[in-house]
Amino acid sequence: MAILARWAPVVTRLDLPGDAPDGQSRYLEAAVNGVLVASIYAPNGNPQPGPKFDYKLAWLKRLTAHAADLYASGAPVVLAGDYNVVPTDIDIYLTKSWDRDALLQPESRAAYQRLLSQGWTDAIRALHLKEPMYTFWDCMRKRWERDGGLRLDHILLSSALIERLEDAGVDRQIRGMEGASDHAPVWVRLRDAPDRGAALGHASGQATIAAATALPKTERSTQRTGDGTARRSRAARIGQPAFSGRPLLVIDGDSFAHRSYHALPKTIRCSNGKGAGAILGFANFLLRVYADERPRAVVVGWDSLDAPTKRHEMFPAYQSGREFDAELIEQLNLLPEFVAAFGFANAKAPGFEADDFLAAAVAAEERAGRSALVASGDRDSFQLASPSTSILYPSRGGELARIGPEEVRQRYGVDPKQVPDFIALRGDPSDKLPGAAGVGPKRAAQLVQRYGTLDGVLKAGLFQTQAETLRLYRLIATMDAKAPLPSLADREPTWSSASDYARNWGLNQLADRLDEKIQPP
Repeated sequence: MAILARWAPVVTRLDLPGDAPDGQSRYLEAAVNGVLVASIYAPNGNPQPGPKFDYKLAWLKRLTAHAADLYASGAPVVLAGDYNVVPTDIDIYLTKSWDRDALLQPESRAAYQRLLSQGWTDAIRALHLKEPMYTFWDCMRKRWERDGGLRLDHILLSSALIERLEDAGVDRQIRGMEGASDHAPVWVRLRDAPDRGAALGHASGQATIAAATALPKTERSTQRTGDGTARRSRAARIGQPAFSGRPLLVIDGDSFAHRSYHALPKTIRCSNGKGAGAILGFANFLLRVYADERPRAVVVGWDSLDAPTKRHEMFPAYQSGREFDAELIEQLNLLPEFVAAFGFANAKAPGFEADDFLAAAVAAEERAGRSALVASGDRDSFQLASPSTSILYPSRGGELARIGPEEVRQRYGVDPKQVPDFIALRGDPSDKLPGAAGVGPKRAAQLVQRYGTLDGVLKAGLFQTQAETLRLYRLIATMDAKAPLPSLADREPTWSSASDYARNWGLNQLADRLDEKIQPP
């Protein structure tokens, strides 16, 4: 392992937090020219099952925990190296000979997806959505000559570097040289941060970072395709994640998990005997809404049940008295892992609720001029309706009603932006918000219509003794659009990984349905 740099690196770590002194050098971290660069060599994990595979998963878990701290810092960070994980079926040639290998196991893939769900961007996939882009060809069975490759080497970028991403590729021709490694160099090229190039005295205004298995490159004007030919990067993708014209689908995970748990028989079980109704119902919902809407990506927001939210701290009675079955909690803990196996993103953080991630994702899409669909069974989400955002709200017969601004006005008599004012006055029994004394839905709507906002109502001299409390209720009812988000770039589903998970849990009919969605390359 090594980090080679034009500028003197400052080493910050030689191993991961929690690594035992086992003599295996697998993580090196250094600050280079204002960017924190990590060189990674994850365990192979074979044979599996066994202690080596257990070691691999434990190591990836420690990497994910440390990566979460790095990402949360907001610093520009690069995680580059040999992850020894094939993320999806597009990252390996058409074969079954690797099916039992540790590199392709559902647990390995889910570990990689959990890392991505923190917000990291896989630089190769950001610029090469559906190309194989192999980085490894085994020396046996003429796999190089037959292009029997795998993508094991990845460069992940924190959000602070996305707009600086200029190019990325794999120098596969190096693999064909005499005496070459069975890996090919993987690289990204980043523009310097604003005003930084002149201060550092290098004229190119660029920095190129290669994975640990590759030699660094310094000057590039082309990117490589899977067959080794060169072409220019598409301008629409330069310096930003890839986005299609389809809407982003944002889901209130807890809302639909709870609905699934209470709607399906408790006799639905995993192969280990534990409850699976919420898992199966939620997966069925995911499949249906994805097929109906064809979103460009899916983000699922989750509550943090083991930590109080900001709302609980402001108003201790908030949502008081709610108790969940132990089996439901078990399944809520498993569902984010299953969502990651689908190739979808999770959003979860202490202090925030699922609602907040819905608001943050909608705000990000609307700032970028894109559209969103919000699936939620909580009518608080109606405040997000706009010309570019619709709410998918459960209705009779299991259908999803599409709620836009006009539907909000028809149901509540107020505009979407006025919904928190309306809730503050009317109250919300499910969240234990009392509202204004003696005010019901009709009166609350009339007041908001007449005075525009809660502040307008209070300025008119009404509810003076309750003013502070009503403002608190409005704050609680307002979704927090500043909640942290994972990457919102386009993502295609990884049906095979989800199928493997379902089959491992004994949900074979669900696995068969997922297998039907796998398209041959």
